[in-house]
Amino acid sequence: MLEKLQPLLSEMQKVSPLKENEKVPTFSTSDSQGNKISDQSLLGKNYIFYFYPRDNTPGCTAQACGFRDNYDFFIKKNILLFGISGDSAKSHENFIKKYNLPFPLIMDEDHSLARTFGVWGEKKFMGKTFEGIHRMSFFINDSGIIEKTFTKVKAKTHPLELKEIL
Repeated sequence: MLEKLQPLLSEMQKVSPLKENEKVPTFSTSDSQGNKISDQSLLGKNYIFYFYPRDNTPGCTAQACGFRDNYDFFIKKNILLFGISGDSAKSHENFIKKYNLPFPLIMDEDHSLARTFGVWGEKKFMGKTFEGIHRMSFFINDSGIIEKTFTKVKAKTHPLELKEIL
């Protein structure tokens, strides 16, 4: 049985996040309210893309609420904030309303944005191996260049870590 599973496991995508000083790849999507968002529409703006596994899970909720509680800091620094997961628009909207999130959540149900940024890949949890979104963030400058890639993100402290760095 393990012999049959081994080829499947080896075919799982490896995580390979975009690196600092790389140009943001071409992308086009929308937030949960249908507002279009693309690499071109964000040129001229500094922004943070934070990728997280799922709405309404303990770690993801702690991270989102941390960003909510520090949102004024990012606004004063002229930094837009976007959360990204593979959840549906309805799930995102419920998450926003439940926790009063002041920033948009981007749609990525097909995980194309996660793949483009290199945060989709093999994960292990409770003895199981599967593919999913890895909790990572990117600070992107107004020229569309990644200034900082955060690969070792702790859900509860990441918003404060960004605040200290920025």
